[in-house]
Amino acid sequence: MTIIPPPERCPQDITQTHEHTMIGTIVNTAAILAGSAIGATMKRGIKPQYQQVVFVAIGLCSIALGLNACVQYLPKSHYPVLFILSMAMGGLVGASMKLSERFSRLVDGKQTATADGKQTVTADGKPRLSEGLSTAILLFCIGTFSMLGPVNSAILDDNTYLYTNATLDFITSMVIASTYGYGIMLAAPVLFCWQGMFYLVAKLSASAISDELITELSVVGGLLIMGSGLGILKIKDCKTLNLLPALLVPILFFMFKALFVAGLAHWLHS
Repeated sequence: MTIIPPPERCPQDITQTHEHTMIGTIVNTAAILAGSAIGATMKRGIKPQYQQVVFVAIGLCSIALGLNACVQYLPKSHYPVLFILSMAMGGLVGASMKLSERFSRLVDGKQTATADGKQTVTADGKPRLSEGLSTAILLFCIGTFSMLGPVNSAILDDNTYLYTNATLDFITSMVIASTYGYGIMLAAPVLFCWQGMFYLVAKLSASAISDELITELSVVGGLLIMGSGLGILKIKDCKTLNLLPALLVPILFFMFKALFVAGLAHWLHS
C-alpha cells in the first residue's frame, strides 16, 4: 500500500472502445499469493527472536502509514466531520455484530490469554493470524494505487497503478507472511473483491468514484491501519475489525448525496 496524492484524471475520451479486462487486479492478487507463499516458507528458517523484530517492524510501519494517510488527506476533506461519524457508526455496527470476536474464533481457533486478560497468541504460542490478516487486508486495500488503479483500468485501460501496487504488495505480503504464515494468502481474495468493486462501479459510471470519496476512504482507512499497528505492538487492542464497517459510511454518504442532488435537479426542472 502506498499513500500518494490523487492524480489528475486523464482527459482522454472515456467512450472509446477498448477490450477492458481486470488483468491488473489479477496480477495484484497473484502477487500477494506468491509473496505470502515465499514469506511463509522463509519463516521456517527465521529464528524466533528475529521474527519478533519483524513483528515490531510491521506494527511501527502500520502506524506510520496510517498516520501519513490521515495527515495527508484530512486537510483535503470537504466533510471534516464525516470520518468521525464513520468511525462511530461503523464501530457501533461492527461491535453489535461482534465482527472481531467471530473473525478471531474463525481464524485463530482456541487462544491463550496473558495476565492482563488480553488474548495475544494462539494455544500453540503462535502470533494471532487474525491480527496479521486484518492488518494485511487494510494495507493492501487502503491506498491510492489500490482504489484508483481499478478505476483507471476500467475507464482508460491503464494498469500502471495496479502493476506498481502489485510490486509493493508482493514485498509487503512476504514480510507479513514471514511472521504470520500461509494464512496471509487469505487477503488475496479480499483484495480481488475490493478492487473488483471499484472496477465494476467505474465501468457502470465513470463519475461514480470521485476524488472526494477516495479522500474520505483514505482518512478512515488510515485510522484503521493505525489501530491495527497499535494492536500488533500490544499498545492497545482497538478491535479494528469491529470498526471495519466505517469504510461503508462514506460510500453510502456519497451515494445518498448523488441521489438527493439528482432528485432535486429533476424536481426543479419539472
